[in-house]
Amino acid sequence: MIEWVSFRSGARPVPQPVATPFVWAGAFGGALVLVTLLNHVVGPYRPTLALTVLSLLAALLGLCARFTAAPGTALLCWLLLNGFGIPPEGTLTWAASRDAFWLSCLFGATLVGTVLARLVNARAAYRRLTGVPGPLPPRYTDGGR
Repeated sequence: MIEWVSFRSGARPVPQPVATPFVWAGAFGGALVLVTLLNHVVGPYRPTLALTVLSLLAALLGLCARFTAAPGTALLCWLLLNGFGIPPEGTLTWAASRDAFWLSCLFGATLVGTVLARLVNARAAYRRLTGVPGPLPPRYTDGGR
């Protein structure tokens, strides 16, 4: 009988995060598509909606990313929000309180997604490594002797 085995050595109970450049490419492409779509569907004067949608994108990207990808992901989403999500389109502006809030929201969303993924993966790995105990064997009694 043939037994198929993986060439990798040892079990890897926790999945590896996606490489940072791929996450950043996803952030750039996803934010560009979402901001463009929102501008055409609801109009460019809805930065709160755009921030909410980009925060959800950042959280979803955080689910498969490393912690080191969080600042870049937030920055790319903010650049596209600032450059194309608010008027004047195509021009980067800096309003200290607004943009600091937007950056912190996007960064926080990315971190929440990453932490959530790490907790879920760690819990699943713990369950796989420890194993769930099976049912206890029935107690045999000898009639009170």
